[in-house]
Amino acid sequence: MDKKAAPKSSLDALVSLCKRRGFIFQSSEVYGGFAGFWDYGPLGCELKRNIKESWWKATVRNREDVEGLDASIIMHPAVWKASGHLDTFSDPMSMCKGNCRKLMRADQIWDIFDESPIAEALRGMLGDAGRIATWCKGKGKGVAPGLYTVQHPEHLETIFEQLKSVTDLHALYVLLATPAGEPEALPCPNCGGVMTEPRPFNLMFKTVVGPIDDPSNVAYLRPETAQAIFAEFPNVLTSSRQMPPFGIGQIGKSFRNEVTPRNYIFRSREFEQMELEFFIKPDEAIELLCGHVAKLTPETDLSEPQPDWGWECWHKYWVEQRKQWLIANGLPKDSFVEYWQKPDELAHYARACVDIEYRFPFGTQELEGIAARSDFDLSRHQEHSGKSMEVFDEPLKLAVRRLSDEEKAAFRAKTVAEWTARGKEATTAETFVDRLFEGKYIPHVIEPSSGVDRMALAMLCNAYEEQTITDEKGKEDVRTVLHLAPSIAPVKVAVFPLVKNKPELYAKAREIYRSIRTLCNCYWDESGAIGRRYRRQDEIGTPWCVTVDFDTIEKDGTVTLRDRDTMTQERVTLEDLRRRIMEEVL
Repeated sequence: MDKKAAPKSSLDALVSLCKRRGFIFQSSEVYGGFAGFWDYGPLGCELKRNIKESWWKATVRNREDVEGLDASIIMHPAVWKASGHLDTFSDPMSMCKGNCRKLMRADQIWDIFDESPIAEALRGMLGDAGRIATWCKGKGKGVAPGLYTVQHPEHLETIFEQLKSVTDLHALYVLLATPAGEPEALPCPNCGGVMTEPRPFNLMFKTVVGPIDDPSNVAYLRPETAQAIFAEFPNVLTSSRQMPPFGIGQIGKSFRNEVTPRNYIFRSREFEQMELEFFIKPDEAIELLCGHVAKLTPETDLSEPQPDWGWECWHKYWVEQRKQWLIANGLPKDSFVEYWQKPDELAHYARACVDIEYRFPFGTQELEGIAARSDFDLSRHQEHSGKSMEVFDEPLKLAVRRLSDEEKAAFRAKTVAEWTARGKEATTAETFVDRLFEGKYIPHVIEPSSGVDRMALAMLCNAYEEQTITDEKGKEDVRTVLHLAPSIAPVKVAVFPLVKNKPELYAKAREIYRSIRTLCNCYWDESGAIGRRYRRQDEIGTPWCVTVDFDTIEKDGTVTLRDRDTMTQERVTLEDLRRRIMEEVL
């Protein structure tokens, strides 16, 4: 039997599979659906649970330097004032002034246009002024009724020569939307009408805490899980008896009132995050303790953390840790790219940020980010709450005591010069040094942050394949298979009795099924031909299928183990089967 892989299918094929096989459903579908919200079915919730468990195991449970947290979704509104979300957590929004009156993110207008029927119609007309004019006077009335040249076809005569020379689709659309003598219009991607100037729109969901609907009782569903970690930092620090460098990890729901949720579960209004805030000593503290700060070079060994690491080494370390986790969970190295944000793209408080971007069917988009956030978050919460977020470091205080007055003065002068060169006040630097000399500092933070839903989508997209199978008689068939890593596959093993009308064989298969089910999520299927049962398991990504046949009960007790990816079959003992599950899944 020969097989050949078909090209990766579109997102539509994957969406269809996910609904048909019970991975993901549209929320409230019986009532017409609810945009931006999704429900995970029997297989989908197992997939998400496995992704979260893998992240938690690698990031929290298997490390001595990370603690866990599960904070509430609704927190005191002052948290969001301190973090800046109340004032700055907004998207630039524009509304169509034409036919559709739709509201959308200004920075997504061209992305929406590129996938629209208008773009599809115009794309093949670039440079052909005659066809464009004919379209505007005819079919364009149904596709883009708000477009200026559709409503005023006489304007086409004025711009006819320009239409011949325009080779950029976006420039063509702007030309068709702009009246003569007026500034270039930003056209609506849905109807062609003109968009309003962008205005900020806060993305947080409001709610009311308590029985009275009053402005004083307004609260917000959290737009991220990170701020709870910062707010609880003093409590975790004290109760866990940890000291920087150490981290706090959390997995939980977040909510953002996205106006234009798009691309399936990639951008939705309710989603789940896996976030780690890893707290490190400031570089200045490392210099006092170690006499130097390790420089990050291409030769730096990042396999094990070192006492002299500054923020650059720690940041790169977590970038590599996250890449290793992605690869271990089924995303090949060549399926994602590492994008280092440029200085003008960074948040004002960030020293560096790396976006790990995956090549989704709808384009290369951010899968997760690893940011060096300095001490911004803890400092803001200390300022707004009046509660100390400082750490007292006894070894640091002892290291300072060993310095001479001349060494202290030189360190102070060097630190103040470096801070002022970064645009900070000299008095702020002086205060920082004073606190350091007392053994106190506010930790800096490295933040690896990823979305569970985006991760699930990336893994499903990467795993999906349609193979053309040719049997010995030359007959072709298409096999749909999800090549999910065993660690995250919803079902690990499927058990089949060869036939169900033989009581002894059936009972043995049930016995084996119950035995394997104690190790992992296992599937029982007794109906249909074996080939069909195999295909059903291929579609949901089950790594192995076990068939219990007559040799199992009449000869050596072995079973037939069929591999999902290679479709090869072998006879194995139950002990070998359990060993393989333990090695590759648990």
